[in-house]
Amino acid sequence: MEELLARSPIVVQSFEAGQEVKAKILSLEQGVITLDIGAKSDALVIGSHYDEVKSFVKKLKVGDVVNAVVVEPESRDGNVLLSIKDQAFDSLWNKLEKAKNKGAEIKVVGKNVTEKGVVVEVEKSLIGFIPASQLGKEAAKEVDKLLDQEFPAKIIEVDRDKNRIVLSERAVSEREELELEEKALKNLKEGEILKGRVKELTSFGAFVELRVEIGKKPVPIEGLVHISELSWEKISDPSKIVSVGDKVEVKVLGTKDGKLSLSIKDAQKDPWLSVEEKYQKEQKLKGKVVRKSGFGVFVELEPGIEGLVHMTKIPPDKDIKKGDEIEVYIEEINASERKISLGLVLTTKPIGYK
Repeated sequence: MEELLARSPIVVQSFEAGQEVKAKILSLEQGVITLDIGAKSDALVIGSHYDEVKSFVKKLKVGDVVNAVVVEPESRDGNVLLSIKDQAFDSLWNKLEKAKNKGAEIKVVGKNVTEKGVVVEVEKSLIGFIPASQLGKEAAKEVDKLLDQEFPAKIIEVDRDKNRIVLSERAVSEREELELEEKALKNLKEGEILKGRVKELTSFGAFVELRVEIGKKPVPIEGLVHISELSWEKISDPSKIVSVGDKVEVKVLGTKDGKLSLSIKDAQKDPWLSVEEKYQKEQKLKGKVVRKSGFGVFVELEPGIEGLVHMTKIPPDKDIKKGDEIEVYIEEINASERKISLGLVLTTKPIGYK
């Protein structure tokens, strides 16, 4: 028998768990896919390995060749058991990328609600997220009603490598409003000064609502004033400059990816433009220490205008703390470089100090 097998032209291939193979579909039945991989008997996709690719199986037909992974080289019945999950997932990610590029709607199921948004199931296989800002007004009011419910959404970000899917419910439920907002954004001109109202404060800035007329209809759109654009002075807390409900003037900085950037400080006069008119060399005045560094202390003379007292100008026994109000004099002004050099006015005058 061994001699006969050795003479046989038929080569029976052996397989190992985890091995990647090309498999040709021989038949498609409920719960079972039968495939040919060159083994002594048919290979099968069954059980949980079938269940995890149910939606993908609907796209397959007899004769298709698929990429598969060997799960079990030989079952009790002598079959090789396979998984085609990887190809199914590749197909699913490709489908999602096409849906994003086309702006097509997909169906999702709400799974969990958090403070930041809604976790959803995508295509019964993947997990996606709808940020709170991407929920329409009605959905946001009764967000718990989305749980275990199927509803339409649009994909706004898909990243296969990071296993990340971000969607928008608002893009479906408030399509007309978003189209008007898009038109309103296009009507804004960079550098334009407009009036708005502070809608929300965050640690990184303030959201300001503007009203832009499209036709005869005022369309509300929101833009972000980053913390660095709130004031000419350096701040760490936006609430020290503005409050929710405040009416403010803003300058349009531009739009990117549908997001509007605004500036409150640029809508005001730059204090450095008049610094040489207000301050003169040798002038004495009081200021507040706003920060310390290894080369001296920075003193605020007015909002947006700071000067430096270099460390060489500070006596070793002089203890200056942040928040202290100190008396200084102006040594030099360089408005073009936005620099003012200061010296200390001391009650006891060491050599070299005024």
